[in-house]
Amino acid sequence: MEPPVLIFDLDGTLTDPRPGIVRCMKYALDKLGAPCPADDVLAPFIGPPLRGTFATLLETADRPDRASADALPRRVRWHRAIREPGLRRRHPMLDHARLVASAAFVATLKPKVYADRIVRRLGLEPYFAGVYGPELEEGRFDDKAELLGQLLATEEVSPERAIMIGDRAGDIVGARANRVRSIGVLWGYGSESELGDAGADGLCATPDDLAACLGRLAL
Repeated sequence: MEPPVLIFDLDGTLTDPRPGIVRCMKYALDKLGAPCPADDVLAPFIGPPLRGTFATLLETADRPDRASADALPRRVRWHRAIREPGLRRRHPMLDHARLVASAAFVATLKPKVYADRIVRRLGLEPYFAGVYGPELEEGRFDDKAELLGQLLATEEVSPERAIMIGDRAGDIVGARANRVRSIGVLWGYGSESELGDAGADGLCATPDDLAACLGRLAL
């Protein structure tokens, strides 16, 4: 059997961006004159696309409000989030993972321009053959299933060889849509029930356990 190609989510899986992203959401809501929930209420929204997040927070489907809310965090996210001490390194996990993989990629709904900078800042570039994310201005590939489909096609990776590793239901649903196996990680922002209900092929409790989780999935 050929070694797998690993596809990692970014927020919650490789990094802990809660302080920066929560501040961005609060900043956007304040600028829109909307009520701002507590940090613990905002944190579960980390991961899914911002358009859906703000439609929920604003309790509206009105396009001008959604567009404005979407643009505000994009303008401040890099300025705030990249300086937050909450970004955590995953080098030991990635050291073990690349022993069993033929290649690894990042697939994130964070705009690619920001994801590239964060991967570089954390010194994670040597672990990944590429970073995939939505285009900032065009808004293309802001759906995880579409993004994974683009990655598989561009890199000429067969779905049978790929394994998606992420912390939210969107990672798992996107993988299933592309016939890709998936591991839901429990150290991020998604719960065990969220990941299990989404159809994860395996669950992994800690970064140190990932190599063993990958081994069980290959059996």
